[in-house]
Amino acid sequence: MTATPAASRAAEILARPVSLNGLTVPNRIAMAPMTRMFSPGGIPGENVASYYGRRAAAGVGLIVTEGTYVGHDSAGQSDRVPRFHGEEQLAGWAKVAEAVHAGGGTIVPQLWHIGMVRNQGEPPVADAPAVGPSGVRPDGTEGTGKVMTQRDLDDVIGAFAEAAAAAERIGFDGVEIHGAHGYLVDQFLWAGTNRRTDAYGGDVVARTRFAAEIVAAVRQTVSAEFPVIFRYSQWKQEAYDARLAETPEELEAILAPLAAAGVDAFHASTRRYWVPEFDGSDLNLAGWTKKLTGRPTITVGSVGLDGDFLKAFQGQGSAVKNLDDLLDRLERDEFDMVAVGRALLQDPEWAAKILAGRFDELKPYDTAALKTLS
Repeated sequence: MTATPAASRAAEILARPVSLNGLTVPNRIAMAPMTRMFSPGGIPGENVASYYGRRAAAGVGLIVTEGTYVGHDSAGQSDRVPRFHGEEQLAGWAKVAEAVHAGGGTIVPQLWHIGMVRNQGEPPVADAPAVGPSGVRPDGTEGTGKVMTQRDLDDVIGAFAEAAAAAERIGFDGVEIHGAHGYLVDQFLWAGTNRRTDAYGGDVVARTRFAAEIVAAVRQTVSAEFPVIFRYSQWKQEAYDARLAETPEELEAILAPLAAAGVDAFHASTRRYWVPEFDGSDLNLAGWTKKLTGRPTITVGSVGLDGDFLKAFQGQGSAVKNLDDLLDRLERDEFDMVAVGRALLQDPEWAAKILAGRFDELKPYDTAALKTLS
């Protein structure tokens, strides 16, 4: 099959390696973190190793795992979500990392604490109340959780640091701190859920303190070249119109302390990657993040291919964007990597097909088929 100009250009731009601190990722394609709940007892089994290893072998440069609970009693409530603490759990994760490396990819765990969020259908963990900055859920309702004390804050910071140290010890290539989508770290960043009057609440800089202390603790625990990625978002799971920052200046005030604390790269989560973040500029959230911090960034948001086109799958009237738009942005270094979610769930060979220009072999996204995918 003769490669089309678009296919050749995609291969050329996406196949370039990129450095995240001391890690060289072989190409610009990342797998976005997606919760699966396929780890009974919080232990990732052979099926999880196969799931990630298969996508690494098919050309994904960087795997960001599904969210994994850190070692704090209130970190999460599902018995099927993997933990990143405990002997059996870490032994399982070591096998996952081995599988990804055998496929030629790199991998980081996403370290997660859900805070005041409580998933529907999941029973609460015994003797472990929801915790948050102010006992407020992302939807604005008063929760039944506990307002965190300094002891609670210190315990959670320590749990993130311990998980990061474990990741390096068992062979992972870096870590990602989940600071997005209305979970615990984000609950401190956002004024809607952080109503504290102490040093961890108030203005935008004070609200960043908890996240920055987590980053600093992680940075101190791992080696200097070990990448620390921070994922954040404006939107929340229960408040899609929420915003941390209304202006570039406000965004810089949030990001600067995180970069200074030791973030090596930012993963800027948006629902549609092509939407400009602020008036007067075409830059998306990842683009603004790179401009303001100088750090490498990963963009994400409804990226999936159907033939020669890049499609959004969320919401009515979603725009159809040509692949050239994504490649143009990568080529001019608006951001450094693109994370792909649902398209890689549907088609584990997605990256290999894109890098080889085999656009005609791509499988369209099909929600109904996802239950059978692995």
